[in-house]
Amino acid sequence: MAALKLTLTPPLEAENALETSLREAFESQKQSLRPPFSLAIPSPDQYTLLNRAILHGVLTEPQFAKTHIKHLHAIVTDGYATFVTLLLDLVNHLYPKLLASVKTQLLWLTDQTVCVLGIGYDAVLVSLLRQIVGADCGDVNLWLCSKLVTLFLEQWDCLLEDSPHVLSFALYTFLRVLTDHCRGGSVEKLETLKRLEIHLCVKIVREEFHLCLKIGRDFIRLLQDLVHVPEFRAILKDIVFNPCVFNVVGFEFKDVSQIYSTRTSSRYSLLRISPDMETQLRFLLTSIKLGNQKRHQVWFGKKFLNEPDKEFVIVDIVRFICCGHHPPNEIIQSDIVPRWALIGWLLTSCRRNHVVANVKLALFYDWLFFDERVDTIMNIEPAVLLMVHSIPKYVDITHALLEFLLHLVDSYDVERKSVMVKGVSSAFQLLVRKGVIRSLDVLISCPALHPALKERLKKLVACGMIGSS
Repeated sequence: MAALKLTLTPPLEAENALETSLREAFESQKQSLRPPFSLAIPSPDQYTLLNRAILHGVLTEPQFAKTHIKHLHAIVTDGYATFVTLLLDLVNHLYPKLLASVKTQLLWLTDQTVCVLGIGYDAVLVSLLRQIVGADCGDVNLWLCSKLVTLFLEQWDCLLEDSPHVLSFALYTFLRVLTDHCRGGSVEKLETLKRLEIHLCVKIVREEFHLCLKIGRDFIRLLQDLVHVPEFRAILKDIVFNPCVFNVVGFEFKDVSQIYSTRTSSRYSLLRISPDMETQLRFLLTSIKLGNQKRHQVWFGKKFLNEPDKEFVIVDIVRFICCGHHPPNEIIQSDIVPRWALIGWLLTSCRRNHVVANVKLALFYDWLFFDERVDTIMNIEPAVLLMVHSIPKYVDITHALLEFLLHLVDSYDVERKSVMVKGVSSAFQLLVRKGVIRSLDVLISCPALHPALKERLKKLVACGMIGSS
C-alpha cells in the first residue's frame, strides 16, 4: 500500500522535495517500522533515513503513532536533533498545506518532543506560533491557537525550567492575537479560547514578570491594545503605579520607564509574520526595482490582505519592516524598492481610521523612546524618509504623519512627556547627523506644511536639545 500524503497538492503542482524525501524514506523502511525492532546500531545514513521514515509514519498513521515514538526513543543518539530539525523544516515549509489529520499529529508530536526536551524543540514552538494567521477567526486558525495555548499551559513547568524565552514569545504572540479575538465578538467558540489565552498571558505576567521585561517596549504597546480587558487594565495600572507587586529586583524603582527604554528585539516582530509572508516581503525589498513594484504589491495584497479584517495585519507588517528588515548599504544606495515606499503603500491600503492610527504608532513607536546608545537608526529611518519623499506629490501624507508624531509626544504618556520629547528630538538629531536627511529645514521650511505644525516641530526639537544638554 502506498504511503499516505502529507499535503493537499494541486494536480499540476510538483510534490515538495521535503515531502518526497519523507515519503520515500517511509516506503523504503516500512519493514523496519513494525516490532520487533532491530537491535543493530544504524549507520549515520541509515539513522537519518529512519528518522525521516518515523516522522512520516507518526504523521500519517495515527493508529501506530505511539509505536513509532517508542521506536524513535530506542534509536535516538543525538538528543533528537535530527528528528526535531526535520520537524522544524516541515513546519516552516509545509504547515499551511498540511492535511488536517497531519496537523493534528504534528501538534501531538510537538508535545512529545517537549516532553523529552528534544534539541531544538523551542524553534519548533516559535515556528508554530508564526503559523497563527493574524486577523483570522476561521476554525482552522482558532484550532491552532487552542492547541498551542493548551500546550504552553500543560508544559508550563518544563518550559519555565528549560526554555523560558519561549514563554516570552508565547506572551507576545497571544497578546497580539487576543486583540483579533476580542474584535470577533462573544461567539461561544471564541469565548473559551479567549479565556485560555488571557489565562496564559496573565500567568506569565503575574508569575514571571522578568520574561515581560525581555520583550521591551512593545510589551506596553500590545498591553494598551487590550486595556478594555479587566485583567490587562489591572496589569497596566500596576506597572505604572505599583511596580513592586511584580517582585523583580530593581523594577520597583524604575516602573514603566525601564520598559520604554528597552528596545524590542526583531525576533518578536518576526513572530507575527508567517514564513511565507516574510519571504515575499524580503523579496520585494531586495529584488524589485522602484517603479516596478505595483504588480508585486497587488499580488501581495490579494494573498495576505484580501479580507476586510486583514488590514489589521498591516500593523505587524510595518513593525516588521521597521525592526526586522534592515537592508545593507548596497541595497539602500540602489534602485531597489526602499522600505519607506512599501510602508507608504501599506498606509494607503488601510480603510479604517483606527487601523491607520495603529499603523502610524507602529511606524513611530521607537521614536518616542529613542536613545542612540541602545536603539538603531534603522528603526526610525523609514518614517522620516516617508515624510520627506512624500512632500513633492503627497504632502498630505507628510502632514498627517508629522501631526500624528507631535500628537503622540503630547498625549502618549502625559506623566512622562519629557521622555517622549527627548526621544523624538534625539531621533531627528541623529537622522540629520548621519545624513539620512540633509537638515530639518526640509520639513520646517516646507511651504506646503501648515505654519503651526512647523512651529510645533521647531519647539519640540529645541526643547529636546535643551533637555539633553
